[in-house]
Amino acid sequence: MLDVCVSTPLQGMAFTLQERLQLGIHGLLPPVYLSQDVQVLRIMKSYEGRNPLDKYILLMTLQDRNEKLFYRLLTSDVEEFMPIVYTPTVGLACQQYGLAFRRPRGLFITVHDKGHIATMLNSWPEENIKAIVVTDGERILGLGDLGSYGMGIPVGKLALYTACGGVPPQQCLPVLLDVGTDNQALLEDPLYIGLKHKRIRGKEYDDLIDEFMQAVTDKYGMNCLIQFEDFANSNAFRLLNKYRNRYCTFNDDIQGTASVAVAGVLAALKITKNKLSDHTFVFQGAGEVRGQMKICMFCSHTQYSLFSFLLLCAGVAAIGGAFTEKIIKDMASFNERPIIFALSNPTSKAECTAEQCYQLTEGRGIFASGSPFNKVTLADGRSFIPGQGNNAYVFPGVALGVIACGVRQISDDIFLTTAEAIADMVTEEHLAEGRLYPPLNGIREVSFKIAVKVVDYAYRHKIASLYPEPKDKEAFVLSHVYSPDYDSFVQDTYDWPVDAMKVQDV
Repeated sequence: MLDVCVSTPLQGMAFTLQERLQLGIHGLLPPVYLSQDVQVLRIMKSYEGRNPLDKYILLMTLQDRNEKLFYRLLTSDVEEFMPIVYTPTVGLACQQYGLAFRRPRGLFITVHDKGHIATMLNSWPEENIKAIVVTDGERILGLGDLGSYGMGIPVGKLALYTACGGVPPQQCLPVLLDVGTDNQALLEDPLYIGLKHKRIRGKEYDDLIDEFMQAVTDKYGMNCLIQFEDFANSNAFRLLNKYRNRYCTFNDDIQGTASVAVAGVLAALKITKNKLSDHTFVFQGAGEVRGQMKICMFCSHTQYSLFSFLLLCAGVAAIGGAFTEKIIKDMASFNERPIIFALSNPTSKAECTAEQCYQLTEGRGIFASGSPFNKVTLADGRSFIPGQGNNAYVFPGVALGVIACGVRQISDDIFLTTAEAIADMVTEEHLAEGRLYPPLNGIREVSFKIAVKVVDYAYRHKIASLYPEPKDKEAFVLSHVYSPDYDSFVQDTYDWPVDAMKVQDV
């Protein structure tokens, strides 16, 4: 009933008496007024005690019915909710997407829609799209080919665009390019919601991507940000190199992961008290971050030079337990402070656990992972808070800055600038706790500072498209930040008994 009667965003019992009267919904809600803060508490009561997948479904259902409350909830405790809407739970949600699917939150474009993508974009109800996250579902986290079930990734990423970066959700569009799947289990699954044939490759695949990129920029403009996500290695670098100088685009698995990894390394240098040039890096696996970290290191800052001895074992293999006891102990035997990054997602794919790192190095290890690990306490009483080298430190702030000033091509320098900014925000107190990154509950402030740095960089290097250049760049960025607080819809007051509606507040 409220969906029919109210053309404004739903606020449930947070509508005041005056708003209910003016909107014509008085009597359609119970008489008690519940503030947004109390509504958050009510959601938490339902949330507590559920398993992770049920928590994910609860949050996605909330996003469907009350977007403002969803983002108020997420921003109230990012450290609690990010592992649900993002890694590791989003990986489980993608695997179970046929069961978890409730309402389409993005655009499904198939290879059979070639020639009609522009028309399909017109089906999306929002016109002012500033950011798109797109996947073809072939390499979802470390889980492999999940085909159309991969839609959970763009949806989750864009939720963090808003929750962590403040990008307005109505400006965001998740897209799944369905070209089939090579996952035989999905092809045989009657609940699978995607195309049931093997992946289309070659020219037909490339033509689809070309048409998609052109259709997006034709409709939304050349400064519409297009983030590539979870494409297989065989396509990820190729497509990035093909489009990076033609469109406003980046690949988060390549550039975002590299940026957050470099940030962790730069923060670790505050512990080791030496220079980057004193170290050698060893990579386990062939993840997309591997080559890009090298690019990021050398891209324009000559002080980031080659390394001389084994220090960091960076895991991008998506093989759980790849860092064996022997490897970790060997690292600790010839390094006073071995740095070990187990970056693969989700948690089950991490190359080692935080506990293994700290225990096997006798507390000397400097650890970071892609997915969250709990605090570790050793037998001698020392406690460590594992660093989470999560791309969420990077892409929301970069996106906010890029969107704000209309950057049309995103260089590697922007990601290196971002890495330096993140490392600069790591304090001595954070390092003493074992953190290589700022606490997640401060990630909105981190993203804001990154966005300001990106805007400043863009205007200094003449790559912004919005002029005149703002004098106060912090105020300029802040003007683009979304607020999850409810809007007020009523100007006038009504002569109504004061006690006609009981007020319940925190």
